[in-house]
Parts: sequence; C-alpha cells; structure tokens
Amino acid sequence: MIDVTATDDAAGDARARGNVLRLAAAQALTGANSAVIFATGSIVGATLAPNVSLATVPLSMYVLGMAAGTLPTGWISRAYGRRVAFFIGTGCGALTGALGALAILRGQFWLFCLATFLGGLYGAVAQSYRFAAADGASAAFRPKAVSWVMAGGVFAGVLGPQLVQWTMDIWPPYLFAFSFVVQAAVALVAMAVLAGVDAPRPAAADLHGGRPLLEIARHPRFLAAALCGVVAYPIMNLVMTSAPLAMQMCGLSVSDSNFGIQWHIVAMYGPSFFTGSLISRFGAPRIVALGLVMEAAAAGIGLSGLSALHFWATLVVLGIGWNFAFVGASALVLETHRPAERNKVQAFNDFLVFGMMAIASFASGQLLANFGWNAVNLVVFPPVLLGLAVLSFASFARRRARLREVDEFPEPGGV
Repeated sequence: MIDVTATDDAAGDARARGNVLRLAAAQALTGANSAVIFATGSIVGATLAPNVSLATVPLSMYVLGMAAGTLPTGWISRAYGRRVAFFIGTGCGALTGALGALAILRGQFWLFCLATFLGGLYGAVAQSYRFAAADGASAAFRPKAVSWVMAGGVFAGVLGPQLVQWTMDIWPPYLFAFSFVVQAAVALVAMAVLAGVDAPRPAAADLHGGRPLLEIARHPRFLAAALCGVVAYPIMNLVMTSAPLAMQMCGLSVSDSNFGIQWHIVAMYGPSFFTGSLISRFGAPRIVALGLVMEAAAAGIGLSGLSALHFWATLVVLGIGWNFAFVGASALVLETHRPAERNKVQAFNDFLVFGMMAIASFASGQLLANFGWNAVNLVVFPPVLLGLAVLSFASFARRRARLREVDEFPEPGGV
C-alpha cells in the first residue's frame, strides 16, 4: 500500500527546496540593503540631525517600519499570495535607496528618516521569507528550510558593508549618497529573483476558519516563542545600532565600524547552515536558550573594554547568539499554528517582535548619548533572564501535558 502522507511530504519538501534557493538569494540581497542602513544610519543621522541625541532616529524609523509592515504583510499574503507581498516589499526597498540618496544630497533629516522607514517596510516583508520557505514542507524539514533561507544573510554580511566601503566617497562631499543609489538597484535585483518563487495564492478554505488569534496567543508554547523572539531581536538591535556611533565616539574609524558590522552580519547568518540540524537534534528550546545566553555573553564582552577588538568580539558573539535564539524561536512559532492560521499567527508574532524592537531602537540613541556604551550593554541582562525563565516554564508545562496524556491513554498492556 502506498503511504499517501509520506508521498505528500516528499512532494512538499521538493517544492520547498526549490523555493529555498531563491528565498536565500533574496535574503542575501535584502540583507545587503539593511546592512547599508545599519552601517550608515547613525553616522548620517548625526550629520543631518539637529541634535546628536537624535542620531539613531533613522535606524529607529527603520525598525518602526518593520513593526508597521508585519500585519499588512500577513494580510496581503493571505489575501493575494506571498509573491504580491514580495513585490510590494522590494518596491519599498528601491524607494529607500532613491530617497536616501536624495536626503543626503539635500541635507534633509526628515527625508532620510522617511527613506529608512520604507526600508523597514521592505524588511518586514523580508521577515516572511523564512516562513514562506516552510510552506507545504514536512514537519521534519521546516526547521532546516527556515535555517537555510536565513543562511542567505551570510552573503549580505559580505555584500552590504562592502557596498558601503566601495561607494561611500563617490559623490564628495556627500558621504554615503551613492551607497543608497546602489542599494536601490540591489532591491530591483531582489524583485527579479523573487518573481520565480513558487508561492500560489492561498486556497479559499485557508482564508477562513482556524482558531481565534487570542486562543493561540494564550498557549504557553506560543508565549515562549514570541517572548524569546521579542527578547532576542530587540536586544541584538539595541547593541548593534549603538555600536557604530559608540565606536566613532571612542575615536575609531568608519572602516573599523564597517568591519565590525560586516562580521556581525556574517555571524548573524553563518550558523544558519547548521542551526536547523541542531534544532532537529536537540530541540528548539535548548537552541533558543543557548542563543540568549550568548547574547548576554556579548554584553559582558562589551563591558570589558573599548578597543576595536572588544567591539568586534561583542558584535560577532551577539550575532551568533541572535541566530540561535531567533531561528529557534521561529521554529517554535511553526509548531503553534495550523495551515489555515499560519499567515495571521506569523504576522502577529513578527508584529510583537518588531514592535518591541522599535521601542528599544528609539531608546538606544538616548541611552547611548546620556549614559554611554556600558549602559547599553547592562540593559541586555534582565530581558535575557526573563526569556530564559519563560522558556523553562513552557518546556515544563509541555512535559507535564505529555505525562498527563500517557496517564490518561496508557500503552496497551501497560500497568
């Protein structure tokens, strides 16, 4: 007899593998766009802003755009298919580059903030790439699909800062202006790549039904997944957005800053080649916990010195910790919903993550300007401890639930 379930899983995995390559390439190109913003945003902000305490506002606007774009991305994906959302996102990416260059040329702070906000909308759409890779895949393949798409960010870590390095002085005295022109071209290339993704419109049956979102959100597994994402990403963003300006304040060069951001991004995505396998072997909760502990370790390194090497080590360890925590939390989210619920649950999860990230990002500029680099690192520890506590509680609750199932439905012949 033919195992229909196994056949369907194999077909779904084959389709997912076909999408993974394109989505990983799009992840690399989109990541390069965000790398340009993060490598230059606080420096351009300090140049254009009326007050140095507003220097990180452009980066905060990027994060605010990500938060604002998550729920609309889920709605568009559910109503019209993921590919339409992808095209809208890459269009926003192209506008980011065009308006960013214009803002630098004209010296307009508000226009640069608008450009980075549109970049955040693009980033919100890009966050759905990891979930799109898992559509239709078997439960066993989903963590690997998510992880492999995230691995595309390795190339972003190389490409993005190098784009800045190669182009930042092409239009003197307008530092970084041409970098944003190139960024717009990269977004258009990503649009062409995403055109080949196999992402059909959802079936009519998937547009309705499923459990209410509030019911899903109350489940301990979802609470743990969302909270760990809320801790892992905003904490990483808080330190990363502050680091380039902190390095400049310590007398280090733009090249030192670009080098640190480059290897931070490589560290963020490099582990993705094997994070999915680690999740399959050890379970998502353990990998998430390891990632959170590494983020705390990065803050400890940041507190230990102010040399370029200290900043670089902080950013690298922070990136690896973020990868384990965020990819693991994303894998946990995939365990909390049914097919008809996926778009709304995934979008709601990302809304929580990037909404909190926006708050943290707006706070980072004030925190760094008023209290210094040490304060930025000290803020890391309480949220990490909270995330570890909630993750432990959810794992304990799941083990108890499984034990109750065994007690209520013992194996045949059991005592």
